[in-house]
Amino acid sequence: MLFRQLPLLAAVLSGLAGLATATPLPEEQQQQQDQGQGLQSAQEVQRAQEEAALGRSNDWSCRSSKHPNPVVLVHALFGSDKIGLNFLEGWLRKRGFCTFAPFYGSYVPFLPVLGGLKPIAQSSAEVADFVREVRRRTGAAKVDLVGHSEGGFQSLYVPKFYPDVAAGVDRIVAIAPPTHGTTLLGLQRLLNLLGLVGCAACSDFTTDSPAVARLNDGRPIVQPGNRLTVVASRLDEVVTPPSSSFVDEPAVQNIFVQDYCPIDLAGHLGENIDRNVWNLVLNALEDQHGRKFPCLGGPPGR
Repeated sequence: MLFRQLPLLAAVLSGLAGLATATPLPEEQQQQQDQGQGLQSAQEVQRAQEEAALGRSNDWSCRSSKHPNPVVLVHALFGSDKIGLNFLEGWLRKRGFCTFAPFYGSYVPFLPVLGGLKPIAQSSAEVADFVREVRRRTGAAKVDLVGHSEGGFQSLYVPKFYPDVAAGVDRIVAIAPPTHGTTLLGLQRLLNLLGLVGCAACSDFTTDSPAVARLNDGRPIVQPGNRLTVVASRLDEVVTPPSSSFVDEPAVQNIFVQDYCPIDLAGHLGENIDRNVWNLVLNALEDQHGRKFPCLGGPPGR
């Protein structure tokens, strides 16, 4: 039975983690120049990717008059502060954002991978502590949160259950969060198996998990003063159905990337390295929902 589950295991590990090494854009796409307002060229994005691939760190001295809210990037299951959202981070830094990232939920913190494994009930406290640290060390009144997959779930969960953190959060951009859990066929049995080998968080993302039930306990997910954007892909095969990422509450921006870019082929795996998703994140961080941008094909993936 386990061997028949291996293809599913590969999808879950790669999809929820978002750990794939970013593939450079095809040459013809790299040569395209952005024509939209304030958008970078494909060459600039490539340079940001190259810099991110060399490693990252939190620059506590960073301050931005253009973007005064520090951006906290929250990695996915099996990810880390250095792997997952680092390419998006390099792109945002090029645009003048001060970005910071925690490494949370790891049983082996000396390795730059395998984060997000602890139960949400435990790892959410680590994310909350990091947000507090960013505010304390930068002096910022507010931070913005951007998370992918489990990181998106954390970006919803932490403000709801840590009121002092919610008070210091402005914008939240959740990319493909398993907000209502996932119905992916066979996932429950597989994640139970993974739980036996040190992935306590793996069972937190099924539709009937305690973490999902707590997030959706009938009280609002979005807290006063927080502004939420959820970005999902219609081709997501890990968080299923893809619309289960969305939060049905007033003023929430729920966006399928294909509504802006119908040719985008990204699934769960590709969303964190998808140029179109990056532009939707940028629109949310700059309060420019609906701003148009040139669409690329997007990296195909589950």
